[in-house]
Amino acid sequence: MSWVRVWIHLVFSTKNREPVLHTKELREKVFNHIKENAKEKGIWLDSINGYKEHIHCLISLSKEQSISKVAQLIKGESSFWINKNKLTKTKFIWQDDYWAVSVSESHIESVRKYIEEQEEHHRLKTFTEEVDEFMKKYGWSFVKNDSG
Repeated sequence: MSWVRVWIHLVFSTKNREPVLHTKELREKVFNHIKENAKEKGIWLDSINGYKEHIHCLISLSKEQSISKVAQLIKGESSFWINKNKLTKTKFIWQDDYWAVSVSESHIESVRKYIEEQEEHHRLKTFTEEVDEFMKKYGWSFVKNDSG
């Protein structure tokens, strides 16, 4: 038997970072659905929360899962479900891109707490500021694609 525990902090936003997840009730409905869907698909979704235009997930990948496949399953099914149930006034779409970083076992509790406190966190900081902070923290930069 194989034992695998690879923790991933996954963050993705609505198309063009539109604040379409504008009420707490709507967000809770979407988060609960994503949790149920993840469970059905064998995705270990430990924590989920977010704000008006983005979602944070703490996921433990199994030996047969990749970040891209898990992100595709979560994002694709949830946007289909949101649209099918007409939860937003316009067609709902997630941004194509996402942000993902591995999390060590020793940092799991602090990441859970960070995810749980999204509502309070975004009273002080915009999502753009949050992304910029992560980019700086992990030494990432946006690369402009000059082809085409």
